[in-house]
Amino acid sequence: MAANYNFPDPSVIKEELINKYPAKVAKKRSKSIVINDPETIPEVQANVRTVPGIISQRGCSYAGCKGVVLGPTRDIVNITHGPIGCSFYSWLTRRNQTRPESPTDENFITYCFSTDMQEENIVFGGEKKLKVAIQEAYDLFHPKAIAIFSTCPVGLIGDDVHAAAREMKEKLGDCNVFGFSCEGYRGVSQSAGHHIANNGVFKHMVGRNNAPVEGKFKLNLLGEYNIGGDAFEIERIFEKCGITLVASFSGNSTVTAIENAHMADLNVILCHRSINYMGDMMETRYGIPWMKVNFVGAESSAKSLRKIAEYFGDAELTARIEAVIAEEAPKVKAIIDEIRPRTEGKTAMLFVGGSRAHHYQDLFSELGMTTIAAGYEFAHRDDYEGRHVLPNIKIDADSKNIEELKVTADPDLFNPRKSEAELEELKAKGVEINGYEGMMKQMESKSLVIDDVSHYESEKLIELYKPDIFCAGIKEKYVVQKMGVPLKQLHSYDYGGPYTGFEGAVNFYKDIDRMVNNPVWKLIKAPWEKAGTESLEATYGIS
Repeated sequence: MAANYNFPDPSVIKEELINKYPAKVAKKRSKSIVINDPETIPEVQANVRTVPGIISQRGCSYAGCKGVVLGPTRDIVNITHGPIGCSFYSWLTRRNQTRPESPTDENFITYCFSTDMQEENIVFGGEKKLKVAIQEAYDLFHPKAIAIFSTCPVGLIGDDVHAAAREMKEKLGDCNVFGFSCEGYRGVSQSAGHHIANNGVFKHMVGRNNAPVEGKFKLNLLGEYNIGGDAFEIERIFEKCGITLVASFSGNSTVTAIENAHMADLNVILCHRSINYMGDMMETRYGIPWMKVNFVGAESSAKSLRKIAEYFGDAELTARIEAVIAEEAPKVKAIIDEIRPRTEGKTAMLFVGGSRAHHYQDLFSELGMTTIAAGYEFAHRDDYEGRHVLPNIKIDADSKNIEELKVTADPDLFNPRKSEAELEELKAKGVEINGYEGMMKQMESKSLVIDDVSHYESEKLIELYKPDIFCAGIKEKYVVQKMGVPLKQLHSYDYGGPYTGFEGAVNFYKDIDRMVNNPVWKLIKAPWEKAGTESLEATYGIS
């Protein structure tokens, strides 16, 4: 931990977090709460089931499959097969933005498609109703593709969404129809849904369009979902640099682009956990390497652009990227110079999904703030410790429940973009190909890393550390704010964003400055803390 912070011993904090649990629960939670050492990364327990009774921040498999990965694609009709409540959850709750090329181009993101299963369908089956829904969606919109997402009741009663999809695809002829067995109870968290979505998109979409793509430097952007317009900012930077974006998975994306993605020469991965499977499968089948990048933070964006330039090894591209960085950097520096004196020395905690608990530490670092505790909702060990631990991770029953595709090189389309010698040369230059060091390598020594943080643990951390800002999701927002601590919602940004790239960094600096330096947080008192209030009781009247 940085020398100017005077916090309690983290081992004491850890004991405080777990000593209220029953002995068996405390033993399990202890493995998921570790004191970080960036020099000798400790092992952290991750991707295990949440203890029943603990209030978790996690979502379900359906949320990961439909809500995260497939939801941002604008011209695919996504039908939730299940009760209407599940479908309503996924209806624009993540603030995915998109920008059709013309007013007449399809955009189905604003629609909510569901079979709205009732008790009768649960008893007698819902496949017939599903086929009617697919036909109705086709007749109304004539989409290029229709995807079906199973929710918990569907899995329990045994509806075969895949058979229904195959039948309707054959019947419709010009519409690609496919299903996902992403019932909420699969896996331990939404991470299972990401894996299921990757498998389905790879099987049913990638590789269907072999049209050549113009451009000298062609890449795909994996794990960017255009929350608050993030993808727009990255697209702006790529265009200035002369980089051709073939497909985004899946912010501001289209069916055609994803089907054409195998024509790119590089995959860059932002959110490692949600889409690393796609990077590996596309490399095996088509010969496209992938690299981990981060466009959250001005310095990280510049570093990622330079890595891309190094990969392509073109002097003209390198010069253009350096010119773009030189043009963008002064605007960012001017804001930093203004704001940093007000944020220097403040502290943050981040408990967010995907790679956000890692990436956003860069933005806080640029503000002179220290991340004192962080963790993911649905990470695996490699997200924390780095991919070198993959051979040592034991595959449990929950993970075996998810299909592992047997991917082989495509006999016609496999084309290694780089030779083994070229890849080794890039690695020797420090360009990490097909690798990820994980979050813990970057965090301060003696900071806390907590997987699947519980509601109780969040409250205790705030009580013991008194951070200047807490980053999490909408479920935690109002509880944290009632404790007098600002919460930055990093799942859908509340009403903010974009936060990627250079302009996004400026947006973030300004938003954090307003939050951590607003005196209102020192004035907040819960109703039971107000003077003169001895007790609060609920009263119930009968009229």
